[in-house]
Amino acid sequence: MLEIIALSKTYGGEGAAGAGEHVTHVLDAVSFNVARNQFVCLLGASGCGKTTLLRIAAGLTVPDGGEIQLEGRQVTGPGQDRSLVFQNYGLLPWRSVMGNVEFGLEMRGVRKAERRAISQKYIDRVGLTGYERHYPHQISGGMQQRTALARAFSKDPKVLLMDEPFAAVDMQTREMLQDELLKIWTSMQTTVLFVTHSIEEAIYLGDRVLVMGARPGRIKADIATELPRPRDEAAKSSPRFDELRRLVRDKLRHDEAPAAP
Repeated sequence: MLEIIALSKTYGGEGAAGAGEHVTHVLDAVSFNVARNQFVCLLGASGCGKTTLLRIAAGLTVPDGGEIQLEGRQVTGPGQDRSLVFQNYGLLPWRSVMGNVEFGLEMRGVRKAERRAISQKYIDRVGLTGYERHYPHQISGGMQQRTALARAFSKDPKVLLMDEPFAAVDMQTREMLQDELLKIWTSMQTTVLFVTHSIEEAIYLGDRVLVMGARPGRIKADIATELPRPRDEAAKSSPRFDELRRLVRDKLRHDEAPAAP
């Protein structure tokens, strides 16, 4: 479904556009595949290139080497077949919850009645019924993130790209959003590439956990979770979960990324 092939990215340099800048090698020949409908989590220290990789997959950043293919076609820019959920929500402050959720459908020219019905479906799914006319500044951070989730799923994307989407909310809201995401993903069977700093979150959500090494980023471990689905809180207390937590922590322990210049 999704192929990342020898992906490399460097920032800065001594060229005309970057004279005098410090050179930062962010990604170094990163390669891996994501199967159709698979939920894959990217885990690694700050600065190892997780977000850069996700932005390249979304078509927002151009790699210096390698490429990304979706269903055999090279990704060269943004497309309707991918949705990106940002950590900072990325909501339009002048549009209501409903207006934000239906924005992508509106850009595609979907008729008003149809896009309202689709948007309402996902607003209901993420628990925002009754808040359709509220604006982002009138709702909590957790509700803003739920709005972003509903907007992403409303496009019915082939690939959902998620950049630490639950990092800014409290633990109770985070666990609720994790469970809601799994329910929606199970019903839609979308391919997901999910970036996180949390070992527990990666194990709980993912079919696979890809551990990235320190900058320049590279894949140093590809771990199949092999936890049964559907998942609930009981999974977190299973022997397999503890085994995975120790394994992933061991892979990360001696591989902290250097501080950004």
